[in-house]
Amino acid sequence: MSFFGARNLAVLLCAAFLAGSVASAQAQGSNPDQKPPEQKNQTAGDAAKAEAEKKRSEEIAEAGRILTGPAANPECIWLGWRVVRLLWRDDLDTAFRHLDLYDRFGCPGNHIQASFRCLVRQGPADSKATEALDKAVKACWINPALSPDPAAVAAPTTPPAPGGTTTR
Repeated sequence: MSFFGARNLAVLLCAAFLAGSVASAQAQGSNPDQKPPEQKNQTAGDAAKAEAEKKRSEEIAEAGRILTGPAANPECIWLGWRVVRLLWRDDLDTAFRHLDLYDRFGCPGNHIQASFRCLVRQGPADSKATEALDKAVKACWINPALSPDPAAVAAPTTPPAPGGTTTR
């Protein structure tokens, strides 16, 4: 086979390959209602994310209507919830960084203290159950004087030691 013939054969094979690829792509895109699975999951994820953002905005607006003063500012509410949650989870480095931002926005530091005190008085919560922790943090933020639920406060599991101290 001559060089001219090999080159023509290569060109023809490339053209046939490209024509097959274009036909295949058109066949896949012929039904506009049918979306690939990745796009369906992404749209469901986007919808869930938008719903969560809307819910958070509504919760912040509700807390802002109930509270008064600087603690009712949306940035103070959002940062305050995060600081109290991080303190509860013993992530002190991150909590202190958020607290610096909280202070920079002119938010009241005593509200963080009162909210965290309220959360501690509520008793031990499962730090893995994020929804329960978030609910408790938000309730204590809105009303730091919230009294602890007697059913939620767990009794000590170990009896007192003879010296009057408890062992853990």
